[in-house]
Amino acid sequence: MASQRQRKSPAIGVKAPLPGFIEPALASSVERVPSGERWIHEIKFDGYRVQLHLANEAVTIYTRRGHDWTKRFKKVANDAWHIRAGSAIVDGEVVVPAADGTTDFSVLQNELKGKSSKIVLVAFDLLYLNGRDIRRLPLIQRKAELKKLISGTDVQFSESFELEGREMFVHACKVGLKA
Repeated sequence: MASQRQRKSPAIGVKAPLPGFIEPALASSVERVPSGERWIHEIKFDGYRVQLHLANEAVTIYTRRGHDWTKRFKKVANDAWHIRAGSAIVDGEVVVPAADGTTDFSVLQNELKGKSSKIVLVAFDLLYLNGRDIRRLPLIQRKAELKKLISGTDVQFSESFELEGREMFVHACKVGLKA
């Protein structure tokens, strides 16, 4: 299994040692929907925000406050072990997806009381890859690398949408996403 993870992409970013926990950028409320070409839009999932560290044949999962919850998220750690990278830091959300694709925090909390067989990691950003800090690269480029790395694993990819902000907002409301 280790050889599956060791396949490396071409070097991108700045060579750097694997950092420790990275303080996450959190979603914030705004009065108006952002618009313009600078913006991409993503669905905000209702789960536990996590940061997954993959290094030295081991997976560690940190909460958004930097607590090690690897044992609590064993299934996610096992899924993440198959990511094709020697080292990586992935930003994501642990959720329990419903049949319609929605997520509910209370369902996740109940799932964690048992064996947690339904939880998944939805990955939305890649911060570090194979000895290189890639946080200064454009988000679109980081997401493209992330999508390749998790392809064929049980880690899910959070797509982004390059729609005009107001159009995305209207669509999100139509499908019942929280605004």
